[in-house]
Amino acid sequence: MRAAPGSALGLALALALGATALAFAGLGMTGHMAAHMGAVAVAAPALAAALPRRPTGAGAPLLWAMVEFAIVWAWHFPALRALADAHVAVALAEQALFLAAGVALWRAALVQPAAGAAALLLTSMHMTLLGALIGLAPRPLYAMMAMHPAPRLDALADQQLGGVVMLVVGGASYCLGGLWLLATLLREPRAA
Repeated sequence: MRAAPGSALGLALALALGATALAFAGLGMTGHMAAHMGAVAVAAPALAAALPRRPTGAGAPLLWAMVEFAIVWAWHFPALRALADAHVAVALAEQALFLAAGVALWRAALVQPAAGAAALLLTSMHMTLLGALIGLAPRPLYAMMAMHPAPRLDALADQQLGGVVMLVVGGASYCLGGLWLLATLLREPRAA
């Protein structure tokens, strides 16, 4: 049974805004990544699943995967990251873009499952890669987060944990979504 779009929208927005608050709650890079994953790996698929699935208007899943890739990676460049870390309004805009791109990708994937499976699996790979690069970096990458790491962690350990959060939550969410779509396609009866 699918939730009503209004209640799903409310839940998704609450998750996204609450997750954004994590980034400013003194939880460092770990809170920052939990905020992002709350938007793209939890709120976005929940909202997309609750929206009506119209064959038109969802867009091509692989195109949305590329848009989502560009948005996620661009916001992790040090200059944009510093801007978002310094201004709550910019961080909210960042989170809104993450949520919008995530919803568009998940929605397109649900409407076009074959291409959607490929798009979600591709997204899982780039989420895993970015999480690994952040987590395995030999030094802190983001000055503001290095000055305010999560409690009981130094700056590098906080960044490493943040990378693991992205790698595990983001990578797993998109991978499981892609595999679920593949399993759905394999269960469909063949056309005669």
